Amino acid sequence: MVGKSYRVVLDTNVLFEGLTKKESSCGLLVDVWLAELIQVCVSDALAYEYVDVLSRKFSPAIWLNTQTALKTLLLKANFTSIHYTWRPASPDPGDDLVIDCAMNANALLVTSNKKDFLRAQTELGLVVMAPLEFIAILAE
Repeated sequence: MVGKSYRVVLDTNVLFEGLTKKESSCGLLVDVWLAELIQVCVSDALAYEYVDVLSRKFSPAIWLNTQTALKTLLLKANFTSIHYTWRPASPDPGDDLVIDCAMNANALLVTSNKKDFLRAQTELGLVVMAPLEFIAILAE
């Protein structure tokens, strides 16, 4: 059952796919976020990461349209303060800010690149799921 009790952090790759492939599992997660059926947690650093990555991946015209969708999503997000950082917890510094957000928010992480977060899973106990895994839980 979908419920606001689920606190999640969406990795940037999930957000990108969700905005570009509406019929995908990631697109469904963006729709669930828009409907406020889950609590999506975002730190300031992660919000800036979303903007940075999306602005580089989209053409200027598409980015202009995407900014409105991103603003709407961020207005529905639970902003999380980072009180403690676990760096380095990933080989990619960009992934560290995702880990920091999830750990400080006591949220699970949804990503298309689970292997990038293996160290955080084993050493920090971070719960990491692929988009389809999380959708299966929501569907129960």
